[in-house]
Amino acid sequence: MKHANISIFVPHVGCPNQCSFCNQKSISGQLVPVTPQEVADICRQAADRLQDRRGKTEIAFFGGSFTAIGQEQMVSLLQAAAPFVGENGFHGIRVSTRPDAVDEQRLELLKQYGVTAIELGVQSMDNCVLQLNRRGHTAEDVRNAVKLIRRYPFELGLQMMPGLYGDKAWGAVATAAELAALKPDTVRIYPTVVIRGTYLETLYQKGLYRPLALSEAVNLCADLLRYFEEQDIRVIRLGLHASKTLEDDYLAGPYHPAFRQLCESALILKEIICKLEELMLPKGEITIVTSPKNISNVAGHKQSGITALKAMGYTVKITGSDRLTGRQFIIKGK
Repeated sequence: MKHANISIFVPHVGCPNQCSFCNQKSISGQLVPVTPQEVADICRQAADRLQDRRGKTEIAFFGGSFTAIGQEQMVSLLQAAAPFVGENGFHGIRVSTRPDAVDEQRLELLKQYGVTAIELGVQSMDNCVLQLNRRGHTAEDVRNAVKLIRRYPFELGLQMMPGLYGDKAWGAVATAAELAALKPDTVRIYPTVVIRGTYLETLYQKGLYRPLALSEAVNLCADLLRYFEEQDIRVIRLGLHASKTLEDDYLAGPYHPAFRQLCESALILKEIICKLEELMLPKGEITIVTSPKNISNVAGHKQSGITALKAMGYTVKITGSDRLTGRQFIIKGK
């Protein structure tokens, strides 16, 4: 049974500064801070809707720096969510926060109220990039926060943002390597986009910042996806969650509502091309057998994978087999 989140957004709440890329009201679609009563109502409605999936579902506070908000407000939100966690309820509570807003007192509170996972908005492990993007924390803050969190039974998630102002592709690869060395349970990868009302918009309009092109971001993030999987680290998100408010305020950069599929398709296409070269199959008709869930990735978004292989001289038929899992595939010649 697939894991699910009940996402509750607390835009900008607890954030001590405004990062270069951030307009959480646009990203989350939440214009005002959520109240404890609204949290309880959201949880109650979700409990009715997800009766058979409660044990695989977490209440997730996203969009702000949860442990940086005032203790009274933080506790009030946790108290509203806590009754819905436990036996016959949801699996737990997930929160996202800043690396410099983690200490033992806060972690004890989170544990007390049933928090099961903490995600840190790392974004980059390059101190220069962090400073340029007004993050207000350092790479050492990340390492210290991870050490503290690992003293508790929390699941640890780390988030990174390729394509930040001042960053390079090799910088994102270096950040990924440092994150993997911290051995998180999960990773989220959000390629940087320019949203109206942000410092990045000012830089972009002045010609001082060029976001990654969609194709650049897809190729880079496909490689990062492969890398984390090789390290046995789950990538639970690739690209920003699609929403009307985000699309209304989006200005530039590699945003796509099906960004993960683009990355999955790019990754499998690279693997198929390598296998074709290895097998030295003649141009013409081929059949690619893969797991049923992977058929759409092999075909590619809007048949892009099939089109690319056709340009190489191959006519492709794709079939599914329950004997294969994940991105496994077999190529057969005519």
